[in-house]
Amino acid sequence: MTAPVALITASSKGIGAGVAREFASRGYGVALLARGEEVHALADELDGISLRGTVDDDGALAALIAAAMGRWGRIDACVANTGHPPKGNLLALTDAQWREGFDLILASVIRLARRVAPIFAAQRSGAFVAVSSYAAARPDAARPVSSVLRAGLSAYVKLLAEELAPHGARANAVLPGFIDSQPVHPTTVATIPLGRSGSVAELARTVAWLAGDDAGFVTGQCLLVDGGMVRSL
Repeated sequence: MTAPVALITASSKGIGAGVAREFASRGYGVALLARGEEVHALADELDGISLRGTVDDDGALAALIAAAMGRWGRIDACVANTGHPPKGNLLALTDAQWREGFDLILASVIRLARRVAPIFAAQRSGAFVAVSSYAAARPDAARPVSSVLRAGLSAYVKLLAEELAPHGARANAVLPGFIDSQPVHPTTVATIPLGRSGSVAELARTVAWLAGDDAGFVTGQCLLVDGGMVRSL
């Protein structure tokens, strides 16, 4: 049986690296993209392939997909992970900062989906998972760019799911709350009903579940992974 293949962006450390390790532990070949040179060591560790580049560079996305197809001839899961956009006061943020956020959070996902969708269609299978943020569901004044653009990302994922469904492929997003890939202040932890931050490993397992056969009837969903922090229906 041919092993499945996962493509993961922004995957040299933190959430992206955790997702890469989780997929590799489940028998996937992994193709990794990140700006830092650490991505090569991680790919070697996981017997995968890697490319240095940024998610807002369409050429880098194209090169990673070509490398994955060249080695394995298929892509079964595509995880669109990104970095963090600029922060600042809503009315003080510049046009350049909003454009930077758009390229990072939304345009990169649009470009990646546009490139993997034909592969999924040809295979009659595939799963796209975008790593978003709780701010898509509960706008945060401290993170206006993230809040606005990740809400747009949720809408995009819903529409992408409809486009992919006739071809046997799926699209979902995870909306993580505060994860231990970064320090979390005790006052923030106190707002989380479970009383702790989430772990990278927990989030990675959720992403892998969404990409796998056990979630085969789940598509178009934006799943909060936040310890109950967002109190909305």
